[in-house]
Amino acid sequence: MLDSPLLRRTAVGGVGLAALLTTAHAVNDAFANILPVLLPTLQQRFGLGEAVLAAFVALISFSSNVLQAFAGALADRWGRRRTAAFGLILGSLLMSLIAVVPTLWAVFLVLAVGGLGSAIFHPGAASMARQAGERKGLAMGLFGAGGPFGSAVMPIVALWLLRSYGPWALTWLAPVGVAVGVALLVLAPHQPPPERARRPKLFDRSLFFGPVGLLALVGILRATAYISFLNAMPLYLANVRGYAPDAAILGLTLATFQIAASVGVVAAGALEPKVGRTPLIAGTMLLALPALLATLALPAGSLAFYAAVAAAGAFTNASIPLLVISAQDLAPDAVATASGMLMGFTWGMAGVAYLGFGAVQELVGLVPALAAGFAFVVPAALLATVVLRRHRTAIG
Repeated sequence: MLDSPLLRRTAVGGVGLAALLTTAHAVNDAFANILPVLLPTLQQRFGLGEAVLAAFVALISFSSNVLQAFAGALADRWGRRRTAAFGLILGSLLMSLIAVVPTLWAVFLVLAVGGLGSAIFHPGAASMARQAGERKGLAMGLFGAGGPFGSAVMPIVALWLLRSYGPWALTWLAPVGVAVGVALLVLAPHQPPPERARRPKLFDRSLFFGPVGLLALVGILRATAYISFLNAMPLYLANVRGYAPDAAILGLTLATFQIAASVGVVAAGALEPKVGRTPLIAGTMLLALPALLATLALPAGSLAFYAAVAAAGAFTNASIPLLVISAQDLAPDAVATASGMLMGFTWGMAGVAYLGFGAVQELVGLVPALAAGFAFVVPAALLATVVLRRHRTAIG
């Protein structure tokens, strides 16, 4: 049934496939990132301390991000369309239950398994995104833009439902994820899993310790700068610039940064044929550093400040789709595994590395620690240049 001739006849390609995958990415990441806005609700309901809330965040980061590299191997073995659809449906159903599950342990279980749904979704969906037309970079850029958009919309929708109708109203969102998952199953192109002899390993040492692994390291370094801004900028505005913890500038700054990040990935994909992949990847990361540092030097809330924030978001994030398709080109028999390594795995490992940011902050202060976090884009750009030039013949 899942691979019937009827499903093959209904499959879409080109613009239709790009729109479907971008929508699916937005819906998936909306559910995968619903936890932050519900933390105060969970804290009040169960009487939780900060340590338990931090454990929630760490768990969802691990299950939805770090495990993507291994979920990619599953997609390569079982089929990308089926894994992407299954992951989206699983994550949507479970993550919509976070606010209503009866016990604390049930919350941990929902986060672990629901986050795994997101990990399963990403590699298969990213692998299919490269099939949406001849311009792989642009297709991957559109796909990449869907995630931040969904993550930005979900807090608004979830809080409105919570405020207007109560916790159970969040379960009303689940059918949206299920419907898009079914649409993926019906409309995405069928690609049979490889023969048993050619199936990739669940853990392929050569991928992790070869050029794909080096590109993943590039992604981790780049993501460290991005995560440093996203998590520490509100603290900087409150503790250094003197704004109230609930001041509007905090939310506006983060919104500007993430919206620009979405624009950046699309623009990079569109510019690749004219500029070239290696110059775009390395150049945007190097341009990110002065933009990031400018946010610390310019008057907070000024037009120049928001311009620097937008530039920082766009340049820091622009290289993602090009890094992903480069890793896919280097691993043609394990495309989903390579996708998982360059997407969630890099974010998850950067999140783990960010745990050390607090210690650095206490040692040298918030502003120097932020600047140090931003500087990770420089070694990322240099390493990317070396890897891409060394393997230029394998990269399409």
